[in-house]
Amino acid sequence: MSVSLGTPISSLMTNKRRVSALKSLGLVTVGDALTYYPFRVSDPVAPRALREAYPGQPMAFAAQVRQVRVVPMNARRGFRLEAIVDDADFARTRNIGGAIARLVFFSGKRQYIDWLSARMHSGVDVVVAGEPTEFNGQLQFTHPEVLTIDPDPSGSADSGSAGPTGAGTSRHMVDADSEEEALRRVCRPRPIYHATSRISSEHIHESVLGFLDLLRRDDAAESGDTAADASQLADIDTVESAASAAAVLRQAIPDIVPESIRSARGLMHRAQAFLAIHDPQSTEEFHQAIAAMRYEEALVSQVSVLQSRQHARRTQARACIEDSLRDMFIASLPFKLTGGQREVIDDIAADMAQNYPMQRLLQGEVGSGKTVVAVSAMLQAVGAGYQAVLVAPTQVLAEQHYRTISAMTNGDSMRVVMTLLTGGMKLSARRKALARAASGEPGIIVATHAAFSSTFQAPNLALVVIDEQHRFGVEQRESLRSRSDTTPHLLVMTATPIPRTAAMTWFGDLDISWLTELPGGRKPITTVVVPEADARTMAAMFTHVRGRIDAGERAYVVCPRIDMDEDADDADGPGEDGFEAFDDGLGDERAQNAAVGRLRAGSGRGGAGSRRSTGPGGSEDIEPKPPLHAVAEIAQRLQSLPQFEGIAFATLTGRDDDATKAQVMADFTAGKTPVLVATTVIEVGVDVPQASCIVIFDADRYGLSQLHQLRGRVGRGGTDSWAFLVSRAEPDSIAAQRLEVIHHSLDGAEIAQADLELRGAGDVLGDAQSGGKSGLKLLRVVKDAAIIRDARADADALLDSDPDLSHAVQLAGAVLDFTRGGESQIVSS
Repeated sequence: MSVSLGTPISSLMTNKRRVSALKSLGLVTVGDALTYYPFRVSDPVAPRALREAYPGQPMAFAAQVRQVRVVPMNARRGFRLEAIVDDADFARTRNIGGAIARLVFFSGKRQYIDWLSARMHSGVDVVVAGEPTEFNGQLQFTHPEVLTIDPDPSGSADSGSAGPTGAGTSRHMVDADSEEEALRRVCRPRPIYHATSRISSEHIHESVLGFLDLLRRDDAAESGDTAADASQLADIDTVESAASAAAVLRQAIPDIVPESIRSARGLMHRAQAFLAIHDPQSTEEFHQAIAAMRYEEALVSQVSVLQSRQHARRTQARACIEDSLRDMFIASLPFKLTGGQREVIDDIAADMAQNYPMQRLLQGEVGSGKTVVAVSAMLQAVGAGYQAVLVAPTQVLAEQHYRTISAMTNGDSMRVVMTLLTGGMKLSARRKALARAASGEPGIIVATHAAFSSTFQAPNLALVVIDEQHRFGVEQRESLRSRSDTTPHLLVMTATPIPRTAAMTWFGDLDISWLTELPGGRKPITTVVVPEADARTMAAMFTHVRGRIDAGERAYVVCPRIDMDEDADDADGPGEDGFEAFDDGLGDERAQNAAVGRLRAGSGRGGAGSRRSTGPGGSEDIEPKPPLHAVAEIAQRLQSLPQFEGIAFATLTGRDDDATKAQVMADFTAGKTPVLVATTVIEVGVDVPQASCIVIFDADRYGLSQLHQLRGRVGRGGTDSWAFLVSRAEPDSIAAQRLEVIHHSLDGAEIAQADLELRGAGDVLGDAQSGGKSGLKLLRVVKDAAIIRDARADADALLDSDPDLSHAVQLAGAVLDFTRGGESQIVSS
């Protein structure tokens, strides 16, 4: 059968267990397998004689098998094969004396042992690669890689050739024609793949090489290349043969990057890159191939986002030119807009005045005034006689937006129709809200995910504002934009810090605005890192929080978990949790230190997660991390402290229903419960001006961007504010270094860049934004900003000269596949 990149693996492999294991990795077709890239490549193995061996250091050598024996294992079922090999001839070429070593193989399957015995009979020449050890005073290799060498490379013997003992070596059991060829193969760097318990990296590698071989064979057969017979195609052992194999593969694996771009960039052909990745001749060649495929992903993604932008420009939108209502709103504000706010509002006004849809991303620091900008944009739509919808990720935030915007837009000088639509509304109120939206009456609709339901219709919709854009999928956002006869303008907002280079190079279909200047009256937040083991500092922190509460302010306490693990529930009493260290700081210091020590050790309880430490000989031992603190646990223990005597506490988690969340927030805002112990449910958009303190437990276990978001929940009322980051990180650890970054900086972009350097792009942008569901397997959104910039320039020039990609058919197909996956705006997904 003909083999192509789209051929199902199940039609090529008879081993159904292997097929199932590959499928569990997402590998269904040959193309899937070739784009399952190794995450690293091993170092080349050095050829050494046995007398040059060092225990634990991989090596390769040529030898002759002197003796083979199979021994049943008495202690357990199975067999042990031992082969004694002598490297005298190979050692002589290195001007050193020969030696012997034992090769040992264990297996419960007699067939496997018999197969090994047939290959490694006495007298056969082999090349061995493995890690030497010493056993009973003799050099030993356990389960090494063994290649047998053809004693008659000329092929004069049809069925076999006689060894010294007269035993024949079948041609199908020969792995290499010469010792030099075999050494080249075992000494080359090897790709290492992410494996599972169902399939090893070696078996993944073996499968991928098999698919490449089938592609070469199939194409050679179709082209009638008689020189490309099975023996020549089975192995690629030299640079010349690798180049020849790549030439054969080019017909089966066409290049996606146009020839002009590939040549200008000095990139490998796609077929050559696949060979160099899965069967590299050197580490340099491997990395060159990875760079080529990384650039391919960048080009495909950038062509996709630029085509999306061009498509948007060709669709019709409602031009919103009337700005009197917007100007009236700005004039009514009790404060003066910052220069940044004014500039962004003007940019949005210019975009919305066009008859094609605006697509703009507003990246704003926490508390930088994004809501005022959004309201100004929505009032421009309402003033022009249209509807605007603001979609918030949670009901708490939607209700808060509704109250805030209603107060800002309904006064003596103006009246704006406001509609609230959430999933937690009573049926009668929900029907009323849906009916008002369906009427097309000009106004502002504030909604949650309910706006994405099929029952929501807004026929006069001119503007969609998405708050915290990374919490909504592309499909949801596009479904809302497709509800109207024309395409509404789009403004997406986020306070998640994204490094500027990443935002500028990745949000290709969006214009980008930044708000970095804090509004007048906002004071910088004082950030303090508090070691949990420091009892006196912990006590002083709680005393400070109590002082702010007594002054009429509020305090958040954030924990990473809702409940303790089941095995932690039986720990009660102050002696078990170490919280006696958090008293007024006047107790016995030795007792406090002992208690804190128990707390740091987890009091013998299992923790969430673990950490690795290097043991003797470089081995890694898994040590349990201290258990993460939970909302219920911390609320109970803080209430027992003398610092909080007489203070009412409330808790808030994602498990609470919408009505409970609304009541808890109302009581917290009113001061009935001035301390709110919560999970990160408060991370986005919660605005309580009286909140001046936030205590974040296990701060060393959060990403910096999330800590920056949480810190932004306080200081919104113009008072002094504090963020206390309670940490159990070891001094000089990466976690401690990360906390020092946020300790010294309030700049979100700077924090995101540092988080990137210390943790990686996935933690800065989040899995859903950095390609977790996408076709991007090599491209790193932030680290590869320079590559994306180059690809953007090439994509721009290519689309200018060939808008339909009629002269780049393979690239057009790849872009279509990419876009069909909902990936035209990866970071938004």
